[in-house]
Amino acid sequence: MPIFELRASIPWGFLQVSSVPYGWIYVSIVAIITNIILGPVIYFVLDKFIDLFRRIKIIDKIYMKNVIRVQKKIFPKVEKYGPIALAFFIGIPLPGTGSYTGALAAYLLGIKKKNFFWINLIGVLIAGVLVTLVMLTGSHFFAFFAK
Repeated sequence: MPIFELRASIPWGFLQVSSVPYGWIYVSIVAIITNIILGPVIYFVLDKFIDLFRRIKIIDKIYMKNVIRVQKKIFPKVEKYGPIALAFFIGIPLPGTGSYTGALAAYLLGIKKKNFFWINLIGVLIAGVLVTLVMLTGSHFFAFFAK
C-alpha cells in the first residue's frame, strides 16, 4: 500500500496473516524495506522530473500546496535541530509524515541524495518499529480480552 506507506501496510498485513505464526515479522520486514526504497525513489523522481511535471497545472497546484505545507512543518525544525529532525519527521507515524513527505522536504531543503538515504532509513526504521509495536501490543490486548 504505497500511498499509505507502512503506517497502513503493517496493520493491513497483520490482519491478513493473523492465523500464520510469526507472520507479523514478514509483514513488518517487507513494509519497512519497501518504505526504505520508496523514499529515495520519490527523491529521484522529484529531482529528475519536477520541472516537467510542474508544466501541468493540476500537478503544479498540488506541488505548490505540498511545498508550502512541508516548508511550514519541517523547515524550522531542520534549521534548529539539523537533519535528524527530518528523520524523526519521517518516523512519526501520523498522516502527512513519512517517506513521501520526507523526500519532498529533503528536496526542498537541498539535502543531498546520499544524506537523504540515511535520514530516510532512520526515519522508516523508527516508524516501522513503532507501528509494529502498536500492532503487537494491540493484538495481544484484544486477544487477552477475547478469551
